[in-house]
Amino acid sequence: MKDKRILYVSSEVVPYLAENEVSNMSYDVPKMINDQGGQIRIFMPRYGNINERRHQLHEVIRLSGMNLVVNDLDMPLIIKVASIPKERIQVYFIDNDDYFKRKATFTDELGVLFPDNDERAIFFAKGVVETVKKLNWVPDIIHVHGWLASLLPLYLKHYYKNEALFAETKIVTSVYSQSFDGNLDMQLLNKVAFDGISKEAAQFLAAPNYENIIKTAVMHSDAVIIASEGVSSSLTKFIESSEKPFLPFASKDRFAEMYTEFYKNTVLL
Repeated sequence: MKDKRILYVSSEVVPYLAENEVSNMSYDVPKMINDQGGQIRIFMPRYGNINERRHQLHEVIRLSGMNLVVNDLDMPLIIKVASIPKERIQVYFIDNDDYFKRKATFTDELGVLFPDNDERAIFFAKGVVETVKKLNWVPDIIHVHGWLASLLPLYLKHYYKNEALFAETKIVTSVYSQSFDGNLDMQLLNKVAFDGISKEAAQFLAAPNYENIIKTAVMHSDAVIIASEGVSSSLTKFIESSEKPFLPFASKDRFAEMYTEFYKNTVLL
């Protein structure tokens, strides 16, 4: 994978958030490609529970300053950056005071989903793409991890379909068992339609539960990785019937070999 450019877009990454399946793989996979001589970037939201001083985040003024429109509201985009110690891996943080200042990731202290998680996901997807455009950094692969990042494939294939920068970029989505109960805002389909994305393309978002958000990501990806042993049978069947190239679950001791092979012989062909 030497010199290949891979953009990792994740809702959670260690060491900035607690360890779980998504946050660990969102570190382990980029590190593996970095060790092979690949060029990587990682993007994640800058949640309010990330300790900026400890992790030495700083704002990148030249990348910040634009407004992104979410459901007809102008929301300022702030970009921060840090480096993972000892790894020479740059991590870019998508920030906005309204969406990400609160001291939690997805839920309040009672475990209730934040009512604006759908808009946070839209803002994150747009923020990633707009920042990569400003960097003028052309990724060979964009690899998506975590449900809050899962609107990115939809937006790339529709809202940003005419962006020449991504004309040759392949999208890979990793599907995890880590989910949430209930639905995001039931107006999500209309909010996506506000951006000119047809309701047919986003049809699953009419009932914006975890599985339907992931199905939307799978539909608009070029390849899929089953990243958990515990992915539901209904999602697994959907992936298998999607006619997308997919990689079955790979154990911790084999993922490096299998992911590298999948990138080389499936995604990049």
